[in-house]
Amino acid sequence: MKIADKDFFRLRDYIKSNFGVNLEKKRTLIEGRLSNFIISEGFNGFEDYIDDVFADKSGAKINTLMTKLTTNYTYFMREETHYKFLEDVALPYWTSEIRDRDLRIWSAGCASGEEAYTTVMVLQEWFGPTKIREWDTTVLATDISTRVLDMARTGVYPEEHFEHLPKAWKLKYFDKVGEESYKIKPVLAKGVSFGQLNLMSNFVTKFKRKFHVIFCRNVMIYFDSPTKQALAKRYHDALEVGGYLFIGLSETLSGIQGDLQQVSPAIYRRVR
Repeated sequence: MKIADKDFFRLRDYIKSNFGVNLEKKRTLIEGRLSNFIISEGFNGFEDYIDDVFADKSGAKINTLMTKLTTNYTYFMREETHYKFLEDVALPYWTSEIRDRDLRIWSAGCASGEEAYTTVMVLQEWFGPTKIREWDTTVLATDISTRVLDMARTGVYPEEHFEHLPKAWKLKYFDKVGEESYKIKPVLAKGVSFGQLNLMSNFVTKFKRKFHVIFCRNVMIYFDSPTKQALAKRYHDALEVGGYLFIGLSETLSGIQGDLQQVSPAIYRRVR
């Protein structure tokens, strides 16, 4: 199913204005991800579907649309070098600096939760069962899509999402349900707090305290340079001085990071 120019332009402009996502070069993606859904829902084409989405005042239908257009395949222990840096550099630094034992980590654009839960596993292993009880290490995980947040809270994942996770960790933190699915155990579930958040909002004012670590990986690939610049500034302001921002290995803040200093591939630090 093809999308007419006028429908592509109004959808592109609406999503860019409200969510910061740049679909200028994503026409084929839009057609590929939405065509079958539009047909299955009984619409005559993109025009009727977009009219229906824009008329929905509840926000549920635009939420479904955004989920279909922006959710990519993910898995546990994705971009493993980042978790190694967390273990070897970020955690030793912050646990020596933090006096109130409140370690604040944010998974922004968490999708179906694999990143946040991987982070909790790293924390569990690094601190150990005794020391971690002395710390508040709850990971905040946010996404714009309530649909993927519901999936994350359910915590059931197919076999193929575990390919890069140590087998010992899969046995330790998951229970098998069905033939090829696994569900997180309570010790993992209670380590994450999920919530809905639009990254285009002034989110800095929503948080009472700043973060020591922020993950925002494979999210900014959808944004143009001005939007990345604005988001990088908000991340800077949401970090403690010395805090770390992790972005995707295929992404860069080159030329726009401001006071975020690159310290490793796709890892930046607030220097002032």
